[in-house]
Amino acid sequence: MIWWCCSGICRALALLALLFPLQERSCWGLNPSSGDLEKSPHSDPDSWDVLHRNRRSWVWNQFFVLEEYTGNEPLYVGKLHSDVDKGDGKVKYVLSGEGATSIFTIDENTGDIHATKRLDREAQAYYTLQAQAVDRLTNLPVEPKSEFVVKVQDINDNEPKFPDGPYLAGVPEMSPLGTMVVQVVATDADDPTYGNSARVVYSIEHGHPYFSVEPKTGVIRTALPNMDRETRDQYVLVIQAKDMVGQMGGLSGTTSVTVTLTDVNDNPPRFAHKNYQYTVLESLLVQSVVARIKAADADIGSNAEMDYRIMDGDGPGMFNITTDEDTQEGVIMLLKPLDFETKSSFSLRIEATNRNIDSNFLSLGPFSDTTSVKVTVEDVNEPPVFSIPLSKMVVSEDAKVGTSIGRVSAHDPDNSNSPIRYSIDRNTDLERFFNVDALSGVISTAKPLDREANSVHNLTIFAIESHDPTQIGKGITLITVLDINDNAPVFAIDYETLLCENAIPGQVIQTISAVDKDEPLSGHRFYFALAGPAAGNLNFTLRDNKDNTASILTKRGGFRRREQPVYRLPVLIVDSGSPALSSTNTLSVRVCDCDSDGVALSCGAVAYTATGLSTGALLAILGCIITLLVMVLLIVTMRRRRKEPLILEEERDIRENIVRYDDEGGGEEDTEAFDMVTLRNLNVIRDPNVRRDVTPDTPTFFHYPSASRPPYKSLPDNVVFREFIWERLKDADVDPSAPPYDSLQTYAFEGSGSVAESLSSLESLSTDSDQNYDYLSNWGPRFKKLADLYGNSDSTTVLS
Repeated sequence: MIWWCCSGICRALALLALLFPLQERSCWGLNPSSGDLEKSPHSDPDSWDVLHRNRRSWVWNQFFVLEEYTGNEPLYVGKLHSDVDKGDGKVKYVLSGEGATSIFTIDENTGDIHATKRLDREAQAYYTLQAQAVDRLTNLPVEPKSEFVVKVQDINDNEPKFPDGPYLAGVPEMSPLGTMVVQVVATDADDPTYGNSARVVYSIEHGHPYFSVEPKTGVIRTALPNMDRETRDQYVLVIQAKDMVGQMGGLSGTTSVTVTLTDVNDNPPRFAHKNYQYTVLESLLVQSVVARIKAADADIGSNAEMDYRIMDGDGPGMFNITTDEDTQEGVIMLLKPLDFETKSSFSLRIEATNRNIDSNFLSLGPFSDTTSVKVTVEDVNEPPVFSIPLSKMVVSEDAKVGTSIGRVSAHDPDNSNSPIRYSIDRNTDLERFFNVDALSGVISTAKPLDREANSVHNLTIFAIESHDPTQIGKGITLITVLDINDNAPVFAIDYETLLCENAIPGQVIQTISAVDKDEPLSGHRFYFALAGPAAGNLNFTLRDNKDNTASILTKRGGFRRREQPVYRLPVLIVDSGSPALSSTNTLSVRVCDCDSDGVALSCGAVAYTATGLSTGALLAILGCIITLLVMVLLIVTMRRRRKEPLILEEERDIRENIVRYDDEGGGEEDTEAFDMVTLRNLNVIRDPNVRRDVTPDTPTFFHYPSASRPPYKSLPDNVVFREFIWERLKDADVDPSAPPYDSLQTYAFEGSGSVAESLSSLESLSTDSDQNYDYLSNWGPRFKKLADLYGNSDSTTVLS
């Protein structure tokens, strides 16, 4: 059994061993694992109870080492001894565990334990070690390993500290005595279970007599009542914490506490003066600032917020006052224009009141104040003022130049009452339609007016002081031009009227309407009729629908494009003005080929057709073509040999046969040639001053007598080209010096999708005369006539 003792304790145990005989394990045996006392089987029960109770105040397997030992020699901790050790040196003591060999050493022969380093309880308060006795020769344990604890005994080597310091705190001003401000807490690293090293008391070193601190709790309270923030708003306290219950020799620490007195609304607003006076110009604009006043308030933040109001004063509604939230000033604003000549001064009484009042301080007096404000108006030279800023006048559209329309009037608002001169801002009357008399202000017309060009004139009139031309007033005059009936009605749009060849009598082919630039008060009413000779024509009639529209109807059926492709119908339109105006408008009616549903397929003139030509006529045409080819070949051959011009002077009389190709359908109806016989027979001219070889077709409703009516032929249906050709033919017809062989060639592109390709006769030179034309019957109904002429006949028979 291993025994351990610490200095005098070992001697006391040795003495007890002599006084009480031990059996086997002596009177007190130590359990190596628990350190508890074991009861001897031969001991007295009463004495054991006493020992059992005393055991709790002493731990036998615990050593004590004083911390912070500063001696030069190792500190003796205690001694280990085993019952097996007979003192003959055969037993060796071994120490292991926390700090063994580094902090604690053991004498392997005697079992003495020493501490070789200075220990700090605050770093580590306990060390757990294991001791064992082993045979020196075999190193085998002679007893089981025993565990014991080395406890570092505390000394007062740490001062109190404030982990949360320095402190910032606040308390409302005017607080009652004893109001809690803040609680400070100090901690001591020494052992709180041993002595008074960690028992702290608080005291205030700086801050008297305003604040106090509770010694045990560290609660800081106010020591004076009604401290005023406006007098002093901040205090810095020094609080001390001392251990050893504040006794002599204890350690201490300090911290600072900054206490700020927070504001309460304990001060009412006060104006610095009871009377204020301000001067403004009468030209001050509405909503401008007249003045700023401020009531002083010693409080801050929301406790200093205030509202201003005008309690009473002359000139009600002239001024208003609001609070500037940034500066807490009262801002006086102008609500109505000032006029020195009407009123030159105003007196106001203004009140300022705290917005947030604390009921706890109502006894200090009313939290409001009043003052008087006088506003003086200074005179300025003002521009002239029109008696009517916006005047309205009317004038008739047919008013003569110099007609008076109305009068404008302005006056000088100042006491000087300077004379006024008037003028027109020409930027508002660029074309100078009006004039104004400089002295009287009478506005008159300067040019003829046109309501349709401009129905309302917006003029700016200047009124200028004669004594001070820099003072200019402006007025607006609106002049409305009254309408007269000076515009005749016309067609509402350019109508394009189409008439089917299969139209029936009484059919409506067009509904027309009219427009008029005038605007009569009662609205427009138009009357329609056919004009002049067209009124009794046999083709068309007009029906007035009595609703400002009219319908054009056919009188007959059986219209033919070949006979006349276009009809020009003059329509007379009369308005309801006073006096009434009228105009004649021409309606063009184009005759069209339509399908069964009445949809126009093609309109205008048609080509001359050779329907019903005999076989002899066809042979004659083919003979002419062959003759022309032979002539061309002869001319080319002679030119190559003689290098002479292709056309001789005497041969310049040759006329070209003009061939016109229309669309890809229609067969021979799509081609038209000039009559070669007419071109050749120049001697048929009846009048030497008028050409008769080519006569234009000029359809009209004004018919010529049958004897004097010139013959004409149908021309292409394109309106533009038709008119152009007519004009050229008319010029040549009346010009006796013009050559008699005018010609016109036209070519139309038939499209890229035609299965017939080109039908031009220009390629006929290279065409084999034995060509088979039977394929024409496969090209559809549009080539039926060509198929009948060429497809079913023998080409050799035709040529023969």
